[in-house]
Amino acid sequence: MSVLDNFRDWKAFLGERVEQAKQAGMESDTLQNVAYQIGGYLAEQVDPKNDQERLLKQLWDAGDEEQQKALASLMVKLVQDPNNVNRGN
Repeated sequence: MSVLDNFRDWKAFLGERVEQAKQAGMESDTLQNVAYQIGGYLAEQVDPKNDQERLLKQLWDAGDEEQQKALASLMVKLVQDPNNVNRGN
């Protein structure tokens, strides 16, 4: 089963990677830039596996570069809050 199959698993996976990057000394701006690049890759290369991912893809596709960066930043912020990681599908 892929972490992309279940949105809760995806958030937990992303949260773990964000925490590892922070512990390795990655700056916040760099982390957000990486999240933006990953978001672009996922939007272009990966079919959404659930309703939440479909919504994120639609939001990504509707936004310009600045809005996509904001969405990526919000996803990073979302998974840094342990209360949010364990909620949802």
